[in-house]
Amino acid sequence: MTDPIQDTENRHSDDISTARRGFLKTSGLTALGIMLGTTVRMDGNLAAGFVTQAHAQDSGFDLMQDKQGLLVLGDRPLNAETPAHLLDDEITPYERLFVRMNGLVPQTALDQDAEGWTLTIDGEVENPLNLTIADLKSQFENVTRRLVIECGGNGRAFFQPGTSGNQWTMGAVGCPEWTGVRLADVLRAAGVKPSAVYTGHYGNDVHLSGDDQKEVISRGVPIRKAMEDDAIIAWAMNGAPLSALHGFPLRLIVPGYPASVSQKYLNRIWLRDKEHDGAKMTGDSYRIPAYPVAPGTEVPDEDMIILEAMPVKSLITFPQTGAEVKAGDATEIRGHAWCGKGDVAAVHVSLDYGQSWQKADLQPAANRFAWQRWHAKLTMPQHGYYEVWVRATDQDGISQPPLSPAWNPRGYANNIQHRIALAALA
Repeated sequence: MTDPIQDTENRHSDDISTARRGFLKTSGLTALGIMLGTTVRMDGNLAAGFVTQAHAQDSGFDLMQDKQGLLVLGDRPLNAETPAHLLDDEITPYERLFVRMNGLVPQTALDQDAEGWTLTIDGEVENPLNLTIADLKSQFENVTRRLVIECGGNGRAFFQPGTSGNQWTMGAVGCPEWTGVRLADVLRAAGVKPSAVYTGHYGNDVHLSGDDQKEVISRGVPIRKAMEDDAIIAWAMNGAPLSALHGFPLRLIVPGYPASVSQKYLNRIWLRDKEHDGAKMTGDSYRIPAYPVAPGTEVPDEDMIILEAMPVKSLITFPQTGAEVKAGDATEIRGHAWCGKGDVAAVHVSLDYGQSWQKADLQPAANRFAWQRWHAKLTMPQHGYYEVWVRATDQDGISQPPLSPAWNPRGYANNIQHRIALAALA
């Protein structure tokens, strides 16, 4: 049987029912297709910066050869997301973790050469530190944590009107297992002064221009966030040294916040006596309006505030959209849920476009800021086309919306409900 979503893709809009036409106008054909887990043909009309995965590899991106099934959104810098059904693992493997580069991979990472690497902790500290990786491993407690990492623009493709930036759908997220030391322990060893209010992070990645004097990205977090026990300075992912694409030899993992603060290729943490103003900290970068704005509004820089905790989200990872199931039989539906505040309180699924909801079985997190597995059993009452929707609710009772939330100029923090399509056979 043909995939019902593929059939929808190939129809002319006049043939789509009135009830579905409004949805298409709101989301856009491309966004609909990827949100429902399929690739919608663009007939050569590709978005600016988009290249096929094959073209990116032909251009020399051999670093992608071990990735499996990712959709490449651009090759300069390299960015690629993971289809939802490939994120079913409780611990995201390297092969299926999204790629978000802001510049070019440094030579040290390409060579996997950490000889002489040091991490500097300076600024508003009593005892500036210059630590080797061996120092980190020997002087501080080593910890291993499953921690969600998610691009702040995940879901950007669903905002209307559209915004600039990589058109991520649902796949700029993952939950690997990271090994390192607590950021807070290292900062305590440096002696954080009362004047310290923010961190500033630096790495040795290369600016797209090739100018080694230009910053690629240098973001930071409030001291209160940095001093939580969950943030770590990591040297390993899933038991192996960090790869070239994911930050070798050191990177920060600051869970709950946009992944842009989880600096790759980490070589310096500067404690500031003011909000950090490094590259991609000012203007509208990783910022949202301080008040609700109408879609498409130009917002003055002074009215933009830094995006901190990411909103509650969930994902359907099984079955894959377009799957055929048996009408009248219980079908297993499963996925993950996560939240920038910590644990998720509940997950619900719907089979009737959100008219009614069934509570899913939600497992506890392996540790704080790990995503949580959820399961549900749904029965398609008769043969035909069905959509399964999922929504997660955080500890404050805030749930995912059925449509994109408040618009912002750069398309951050979209936590629209995920959905898949199923064909029920008689």
